[in-house]
Amino acid sequence: MGLCHSGVRGGKQAIGGTSQQNPNSNNNAAHNDAVDFFFKSNGQEALFTQVELSLSASNLLDRDITSKSDPMVVLFAKKRDGKLEEVGRTEVILNNLNPTWIQKITIAYQFEMVQPLVFQIYDVDTSYHNKPVKSLKLEDQDFLGEASCVLSEIVTRHNRTLTIQLQNRNGHGILRKLGALTVHAEETIASRTAVEITLRCSQLANKDLFSLSDPFLRISRMVEGGGYVPICKTEVVNNNLNPVWRPLCLSMQQFGSKENPLVIECFDFNSSGNHVLIGKLQKSVADLETLHREKNGANFVIQTSHGHEKVLKGQLFVDLFLEKQQYSFLDYVSSGFDLNFMVAVDFTASNGNPRNPDSLHYIDPSGRLNSYQQAIMEVGQVIQFYDSDRRFPAWGFGGKTPAGTISHCFNLNGSTSFEVEGVEGIMAAYASALHNISLSGPTLFGPVINTAAQIAGQSLSNNNSKYFVLLIITDGVITDMQETKDALVRASDLPLSILIVGVGGADFTQMEILDADNGQRLQSSTGRMATRDIVQFVPMREVNSGQISVVQALLEELPGQFLTYFRSRDIKPHDRHVC
Repeated sequence: MGLCHSGVRGGKQAIGGTSQQNPNSNNNAAHNDAVDFFFKSNGQEALFTQVELSLSASNLLDRDITSKSDPMVVLFAKKRDGKLEEVGRTEVILNNLNPTWIQKITIAYQFEMVQPLVFQIYDVDTSYHNKPVKSLKLEDQDFLGEASCVLSEIVTRHNRTLTIQLQNRNGHGILRKLGALTVHAEETIASRTAVEITLRCSQLANKDLFSLSDPFLRISRMVEGGGYVPICKTEVVNNNLNPVWRPLCLSMQQFGSKENPLVIECFDFNSSGNHVLIGKLQKSVADLETLHREKNGANFVIQTSHGHEKVLKGQLFVDLFLEKQQYSFLDYVSSGFDLNFMVAVDFTASNGNPRNPDSLHYIDPSGRLNSYQQAIMEVGQVIQFYDSDRRFPAWGFGGKTPAGTISHCFNLNGSTSFEVEGVEGIMAAYASALHNISLSGPTLFGPVINTAAQIAGQSLSNNNSKYFVLLIITDGVITDMQETKDALVRASDLPLSILIVGVGGADFTQMEILDADNGQRLQSSTGRMATRDIVQFVPMREVNSGQISVVQALLEELPGQFLTYFRSRDIKPHDRHVC
C-alpha cells in the first residue's frame, strides 16, 4: 500500500487538509484526514491492489455421457446485501476433470474490507464451444459445484494458494464429492512499482505578514467524475519561500498509472488548520519524470476572483526521480507476517447504565448492535484473517471489578488470561463484562496502551514478523492526556498501531491531537518526538451516515503504518526472492 515519508525532527508532519469543514461533522474540531479522504472521494473505492487469480480444479464431477466435462469457472463478489456480482470468467477447457485454466481473473484487493468470493464451475454444453464465454447464459450450462472464501484468506496463505472443497449451490451436506478448486493469488507487477521523488520550489508567494510562508505540498489523484483523492502530503518547511522537501515514495496503487493526472497543491501551513493555498498545478508522474530529466520547473497557477487562472512566479522542480520495486503489504502477510488484534473497551460511567436503552452499552434484545459491538465486529472481521491463531487480548478500562477496585486495564473475560477465541469470543466477553463490571471512571488510556506496548515489545525478542493492532473504543474525553502521549511516543518504536473509535456525542477534539494528522507530531513530557504516527481516530458519528463504514476509515492508514515500521528496519518478507 502507499507509503509517504513524513516529518523532520521537531517539525510538522503529515499535515491536515484544507480549511473547509466536513459537512457531516457535528463539531468544529479540525477534521480527520481519513474521514476527509472518503468524503472528498465522493464514494470512490479506497486505495487498492490489483490481484490476479489463477484457478485449477481436481476430481470434478463428470456430467457428459460420451466424454468428460468441459469446465469453466465464473467468479462472483458477494455484496453486503447477499447479492452476487460477476467479476470474471475463465475459458472453457475441453474434456478435463482436472483442469488448469490459463485465463486469470483480476480483482481489486482492499485490505480494509471483507471481500467474500463465490466460485461457480459449469460444464459448458458442446453447442456453445465456439461462442465467447462472456456471452454464455449460465442457466443453459450444467452446474458442477461452487466454492466460497474471503479474498484475504487466499492472500494470507503461504504462497497465496488456497484449496477449497466444492459444494452444492446451497452449501449444505455434500451427498457426493464434487472435487476441489485451488486458487492462487498474485499481485499484478504494476502494483509493486514505486517512484521516489524529491520536490522543491522556488520563488513562492509569501502569505505571512510577519515572517515567510511555511509551505507544504499535497498531492491528489484524479478520479472518474472529475474529483480528486489526496494520496500524499509532504512535511512542512518553516519560514522558507524556496523549500526542499524530504523524498516522497509514491506507489503505483496511489497514482494509478504514470499518465494519470495528479493535482499538486502548495499550501502555507497554519496551526489553526486554515491553510492558505499558494498555488497549484496538474502533472502526471510521467510529466514529473520529464521535468527531472530536462531540469525544468513548472509554474504554479491560482484562480483569480474573476475565475481566470493566473500564472505565478513560483515553480516546482523535481530534483530526484527514481523508479524502484518495493515489497508490498501482501508480500509480508503471505510470507507469514501476522497482524495481532487486541481490543480495549471503555467502561466509564458516562456511557450510561447498560440496562437503559439510551446507554451506549445497551444490549438490544432484538440483536441490533450497539456502537461498541459494531466497532468490534467490523474491525475484528477484517483483521482476524491476518491473525494466524485468532486468539485476541481483550481488556476493559474505567470500570469497577467484582473485587470493588477501579481498574484501567482489566481482562474482559474476567479470567486470569486476557486472550479470547475469535471475534465471537470478544463479543461474548464484552456482554459478560457488562453484567460483572460496574461503570466508573475516570477515562485513562495510558494503562491499556502500555500493556499493549509491553506485549508488542516482548514479541521482538523472539519473533520479528508480528505487528500488533490495538482497537480502543471510547465515549469520552481522556483525563490522562500527557501520560497517553508519553505511552504513544514510547510505542512509536514498536510494531504497533492504535485505532481509536469515538462513540456517542462527546467533543473529541483531544482525539484529533493524538491522531497527529493536524501537523503536530506527538511529544512526550521529556521532549522526545514520536518516530512515526501510529494512531488513527475516527468518530463513529461522522461515518455512520452514508456508505462509508467505520472500518474503512480506520484501517485505511494501517497498511502504510505496517510498511513504515518494517521498511524502516529493513525487515524483509520471509523466503521470498528479493526484487
